[in-house]
Amino acid sequence: MHIVIMGCGRTGSMLARGLEQRGHSVAVIDMYAEAFARLGSQFKGLTVKGVGFDREVLEAAGIRQAGGFAAVSSGDNSNILAARVVREIYRVENVVARIYDQGRAQVYERLGIPTVAPVRWTTGMVMRRLLPEGSEPVWRDPSGQARLLQVAVHRGWVNRRIKELQQAAGCVIPVITRLGTGIVPTEHTVFQDGDLVFAACELEQTSNVELVLGNPPKGL
Repeated sequence: MHIVIMGCGRTGSMLARGLEQRGHSVAVIDMYAEAFARLGSQFKGLTVKGVGFDREVLEAAGIRQAGGFAAVSSGDNSNILAARVVREIYRVENVVARIYDQGRAQVYERLGIPTVAPVRWTTGMVMRRLLPEGSEPVWRDPSGQARLLQVAVHRGWVNRRIKELQQAAGCVIPVITRLGTGIVPTEHTVFQDGDLVFAACELEQTSNVELVLGNPPKGL
């Protein structure tokens, strides 16, 4: 897949290198040519100097052949404008924009433009470490109805199968993190002390998932 990235700061350059290592072709746009030095000598993709919402710049970056576009410059206005141009003019569906203003990020999500709000994400992760009880959303769909929660699981569930946790809480557990490594659980995967559990559920299920998994299994 060809992917165009607007912004060659720390996020953009890391994203570009990571995508290229996974076999994708990558074009990076930035207003300042010196920013491309962050890509390193091993980067084989295309670099285009210019404004990321300029149609000539986008076309020079291969936007007509792109399967994805990421706007990760330091400016909210530039990111959202570029995302809208790419979605509405070039009909690229796979678009994401980094927006620092959480309120605006939620507005654009409702308009169908996926956003990443670094402040919201960072705050949530720090809070999750400080206050491990309950849950913290790590992803939610634009409507806010479906979400992925990092859930605090009571130690009473240790040595129980993940399948049992799912059935008890009425949710789906698509992934756990064990010793820093992500695992997609099977029906035989057993919950171990220290595992981080991620539960997918609808909004109205959140309280029940927290209640069931935050307490020992019934019968103990």
